[in-house]
Amino acid sequence: MVIKENNLEQFKTDGFSFRYPTMTKPSLEDISFSVKKGEYLLICGSSGSGKTTLLRHLKSCLAPKGAKKGVIYFNGKPLDEVFEREQASKIGFVMQSPDDQIVTDKVWHELAFGLESLGCDKRSMRGRVAEMACYFGIQDWFHRNVAELSGGQKQLLNLASVMAMRPEVLILDEPTSQLDPIAASDFLNTVRRINRELGTTVIITEHRLEDILPHADRVIVMERGRIISDSMPRTTGKVLYEQGSPMLYAMPTSMRVFYDLDCKGDAPLTVREGREWLEGENKKEPIQRSIESPKMEEYTDDPVLSLKEVWFRYQKKSPDVLRGVSLDVKKGTLHAIVGGNGAGKSTTLKAICNICRPYRGSIRVFGKDVRKYKGKELFSGCISMLPQDPKSLFVKGSVLRELSEMTGDKAEIERVTGLCRIEELLDKHPYDLSGGESQRVALAKILLTKPKLLLLDEPTKGMDSFFKRSFAAIIKELTQSGVSCVMVSHDIEFCAEYADRVSMFFDGGIVTTDTPRSFFSQNSFYTTAANRMSRHIFTNAVTAEDIVKLCRINREADL
Repeated sequence: MVIKENNLEQFKTDGFSFRYPTMTKPSLEDISFSVKKGEYLLICGSSGSGKTTLLRHLKSCLAPKGAKKGVIYFNGKPLDEVFEREQASKIGFVMQSPDDQIVTDKVWHELAFGLESLGCDKRSMRGRVAEMACYFGIQDWFHRNVAELSGGQKQLLNLASVMAMRPEVLILDEPTSQLDPIAASDFLNTVRRINRELGTTVIITEHRLEDILPHADRVIVMERGRIISDSMPRTTGKVLYEQGSPMLYAMPTSMRVFYDLDCKGDAPLTVREGREWLEGENKKEPIQRSIESPKMEEYTDDPVLSLKEVWFRYQKKSPDVLRGVSLDVKKGTLHAIVGGNGAGKSTTLKAICNICRPYRGSIRVFGKDVRKYKGKELFSGCISMLPQDPKSLFVKGSVLRELSEMTGDKAEIERVTGLCRIEELLDKHPYDLSGGESQRVALAKILLTKPKLLLLDEPTKGMDSFFKRSFAAIIKELTQSGVSCVMVSHDIEFCAEYADRVSMFFDGGIVTTDTPRSFFSQNSFYTTAANRMSRHIFTNAVTAEDIVKLCRINREADL
């Protein structure tokens, strides 16, 4: 059966609904939309709103099992009737977690795998692989083992592997969640080039919208499995503002500041537009130009974690990954570590856990060398780590069983369940969760170990802007109770707002440590959108709330 529709439509759904087998409520309900060929479509919403579930239904081999209602059409034909080979070649999919997609051991094997599966001849395959390696800038690690790559490098490899098959549609599920800000911007620029120059249809979901929303042709906003807005980017903010939707706070900084100040008209979308609009709002010399910023104090107490000149390499003859890392972490603080992909941040966390053992230097946890902890002593009420891939912690068939594995104390499970807002997920299989939901369940599981030192590797990856605030409150509660937290993160906005100290990782070591406000206000590129937007007027505003506060102070002074 083929429907006679506009032949420019790549995908079309009409009243599509879906419910997971163990759930009583549908994850998708009455979804109707279409995607034109060559369109750049952004789908956004809070964690658990159904974004990932919807995307996975756009490629049959990835669609989850459950009760379906309605039909999805691809190029005018029901998707279920499109052969898997045709879907494999025409619909490219980049997943949230790069490890879920990589199937070979070497980088060049991975680039060639999809082409081999399609029966591509060797001459064409070599040409396509070489082209993708050069285009995506991965020729320097072309022969490396995949296991040695960082999360961000793996994601770039996945994109290159998919594009080697020259798909008509490129579907990306939060592709920049494991990339540093500069690499994320480069990645998204590449996706835009693919869309603009090759005419490839792009369907993308993301929580970080600063570099995506202004360039999208259309934005779909989802909430609890339904579409609440389907409009142009600039109109989206106005619709959410008029609806009073909390999704407005997930929008780009310039748009959030505009509506927080109750301004009328078209909201600015980009940092540049926000900068120009802010100049119009502050025509007079501001009465107050800065936010109070206390200087970083030196530690007087002994640190709970101390790294001194730590050196490490994965193989005897391979280059050093850690080159003299030194770091002190104070009790009851959140210490964030930022830096580029592959710099060694995650390796540092593994070294603290004594998983990666340095050949030089020392690591002391609560005054004791990590090498002197015996058996499971280091992880018994001492250290816990939330890994970059939360699914690596899941071994049971339901969320409740995952938590029950850690303790038999039902009251404690209920407390942590409420704290992490996963009450509605207890009966779900861990592998049916969205990226943000997986993070929350993994966090709940490690909190049940009651650690004194909590290591977090990209903890806000996949989290929506609403739970980030809840997550920050959880961390605040932990630090106030004396728990120390070390967080490796690419989420600059989160670090700027909630960290106590920020360290920059570069060339295998820590090059600088400062307070978030001082650190981010001094950088030109490695900083927040709010700082880039306002630095010509305000000296150290690093969050949207900072800009709003200063604008209101200056408004009142003009009255």
